[in-house]
Amino acid sequence: MTDLNIKRTVEDLINTFIYAGEVSLELRKKGLTKEIKSDNTPVSNGDIEVNKILTKKLKEITPNIPIVSEETSDNKLEKNLKDFWLLDPIDGTYDYINDLDEFTINAGLIINKTPAAGLIFAPAKNRMFYSYGLNLAFEVINGKSIKLGSSKNFEKNNIKFVSYSNKIKPEIEKIHKKFNVKSFTRMKSAWKFCVIAAGEFDGCVAEPRACEWDIAAGHAILKHSGGSITDFENKEITYGKKDFKNPSLILKSKNIV
Repeated sequence: MTDLNIKRTVEDLINTFIYAGEVSLELRKKGLTKEIKSDNTPVSNGDIEVNKILTKKLKEITPNIPIVSEETSDNKLEKNLKDFWLLDPIDGTYDYINDLDEFTINAGLIINKTPAAGLIFAPAKNRMFYSYGLNLAFEVINGKSIKLGSSKNFEKNNIKFVSYSNKIKPEIEKIHKKFNVKSFTRMKSAWKFCVIAAGEFDGCVAEPRACEWDIAAGHAILKHSGGSITDFENKEITYGKKDFKNPSLILKSKNIV
């Protein structure tokens, strides 16, 4: 992949992500069709349409890079993927189909099993985040790319985390105490990576759940903003694992790394 211009590739995708987000909102406004997948999670026609828009663009600009998407079976049985896209057309489908606003559109570029770039768009919040290298993580604000640095409103004595659940299990509570966490807010989608990278929250602790396409884009953006993501044993997260399953996660903003 040495011939791939990652910066140009990511920047070429931004408008497509914003367009896909607009389509997702328009479809929701008209009324979504929904069904339950074999893993007992919901999927809508919005998920499928966004997947079509993004996969078409990815195949156009990176034809030699395989795509692993939550919503298709393509490449999911491959055992030796090193360079590939991880795509989640709508992360947070529950929020999407219930007229809530924390759903996101995610794509992470994996090079040699590690995140090299990420894009996340939150359509209902109209916030676009992307990254393509260390200290090269940005939010698009009023058409301009503003570098993320995680220092926003940081208070050393008021560490704020996000959590998948309002009920904190003992193992997670123990890690919260280690970081002197004073409060936490429930947050389910990849939106959590964005607000941590932006310095609006300081971290997150999560048990093993979900799949690699849920976290790859956020991993890139958080890491490239100066933050970190490891498992509970402080090991780096790699991609292309069996069944694309996630380990435990500790996300930290640049403020507390």
